[in-house]
Amino acid sequence: MAALRPTSAPKWETVRLMVGSVDLVVRCKVNPLVAWRLVAWLGKTAAMSEPATETQERWLGPGVAGIGTASCLADVGHEVPTALLPNLLTVTLGAPAAALGLIEGVSDGLAGAARLAGGAIADDPQRRRAQAVAGYTTTAVLSSLIGGATTVWQVGILRAGAWAARGLRVPARNALLADLVPASVYGRAYGFERAMDNLGAIVGPLLALALVGLVGVRTAIALSVIPGLLAALAIVYAIRHAPPAEQRERQPLRLRVRPVLTGRLGRLMVGVSAFEFGNVAATLLILRASELLAPGRGQDRATQLALGLYVAYNVAATVASVPAGRLGDRRGAVLVLALGVGLFALAYAGFAAGAATVLALAPWFLAAGVAIGCVETAEHAAVAALDPVELRGSAFGLLAAVQSFGNLVASAIAGLLWTTASPRVAFGYLAFWMLLALLWLLAARRSST
Repeated sequence: MAALRPTSAPKWETVRLMVGSVDLVVRCKVNPLVAWRLVAWLGKTAAMSEPATETQERWLGPGVAGIGTASCLADVGHEVPTALLPNLLTVTLGAPAAALGLIEGVSDGLAGAARLAGGAIADDPQRRRAQAVAGYTTTAVLSSLIGGATTVWQVGILRAGAWAARGLRVPARNALLADLVPASVYGRAYGFERAMDNLGAIVGPLLALALVGLVGVRTAIALSVIPGLLAALAIVYAIRHAPPAEQRERQPLRLRVRPVLTGRLGRLMVGVSAFEFGNVAATLLILRASELLAPGRGQDRATQLALGLYVAYNVAATVASVPAGRLGDRRGAVLVLALGVGLFALAYAGFAAGAATVLALAPWFLAAGVAIGCVETAEHAAVAALDPVELRGSAFGLLAAVQSFGNLVASAIAGLLWTTASPRVAFGYLAFWMLLALLWLLAARRSST
């Protein structure tokens, strides 16, 4: 605690301020009250700057590194079977393409429901730790068992189970990350986790291609258990470096939505929901590029170029996540969220315009990649900062459910507009939601400041 000790003198005033080991002295021939206030202000500024420097140095601790590593390895683990699932179903098992669509649709729906339910479990600090380990382990095991499936229904059950487990672990992981760092560095911590997740999304498909050439489809899927289980070990490592879990009286499992949506977090979730209703699956971006690039090149070459642009999208998301988190820590997560939404609106306008060259499409893929890096980082940091601590699991479960179901609705409606009208109409519809979300977020930020 700083202590001010002015000494009186007929004409000169000496004001002394002690801040820790810092001794500030001002001697001036002015109104004593002026000198007093000046030095008090300087001391307050110095006192506030020291903790910020220390905090910046320790945001990437062992716990945060463990969670980031788990996200990367888990993404590698489930991207391998995801990339090879179409080949296993249609070529190896002889199933129609409709079977793939049904399995993926059911799995995504279960993942969304599991995220919502997982939030109720993750409200308890002790339960969320066991929930995270179980979720990562179960996802790894069930995904790898797909490699041994001999019928389509077996693939469907294993995929749905793996995706449900994946959904359950999401609120627990996000709540655990908030337990590891102070609120002043939430942006950087969640940005690092998102960057590592996107890195796994790049490495996973490349690993799948390499493994198929070496050991075949089935064995490649089975080997995906290795990075998956390593991800579970990384979560255990993070938990061992987390502060002791708060002891609470066990409460019945209940998702509490209404208390979560009170105050500023409720207003933020309106903007997030508007964004998610326009946040289409990246596969539609790939499809748009493939269709635009096909004339004069052929479908195979166009698909290769489109996948290359998608890799650039993931690289941009990976690179942008941590700087976006740093900006959020300094200027506020809502500002970063609005920036990402604005970039999405710009990218969708570009896809609607329909440029037919790689160089013309590349800026829109890069803009969308930077946008998703900003948005995902800011959404998690904002929820961690605004949620009631005792309802942190429910808050992250609600966010994850909105992300999942919003993405599903956006992709379904955009696909319908694509088929019945045109791709330009579909991307125009998505851009409309982005503009709506942007206006709401800017208004919410102004009202909060």
